[in-house]
Amino acid sequence: MPTYSIGQLARRAGVAIDTVRYYERNQLLDPAGRLESGYRRYGDSELRRLRFIRRAKALGFSLADVRALLSLSDERNVAKVKRAAEARLAEVEQRLAELERIRNALQALVAACPGHGRAEACPILNALNQEDAP
Repeated sequence: MPTYSIGQLARRAGVAIDTVRYYERNQLLDPAGRLESGYRRYGDSELRRLRFIRRAKALGFSLADVRALLSLSDERNVAKVKRAAEARLAEVEQRLAELERIRNALQALVAACPGHGRAEACPILNALNQEDAP
C-alpha cells in the first residue's frame, strides 16, 4: 500500500497542505499513521476521503454537511445521501433565483442611468436611498 507525506497527499488531491491540516483539525481526516519522527503518513483511503471532501466543498457543502455525507457514505445510506443532495440543490436554486432578481434590478437601474448629470438625479443612487430598498 503506498504511503504519502502530507505534501504528496495534498498535491495528489489538488489542495494545499494547510487545507489538509485544516480538515484534520476539524476531524474530517486522520493520518493513517506517523513515522517515528512524528511526520504524518497517509494512504489511498485518506487520498480518496480528501478528494471526496474537496469535491463536496466545490459543490457548496459546508463542513457540517461534508461530515454528514462522510458518515452517510460510511453507512452506505443512499436515500439519506440523496436527500442531503436534494436539500443542497434547493438551496442553490434559491440562491440562483435571488441572484437573478438582483441582476434584473441592476440591469434596470443601469439602463435608467444616463451616466452623467447631477447625483440627485441618478436613478441608481435614488433607488439605494429609498426606505423600502433591500
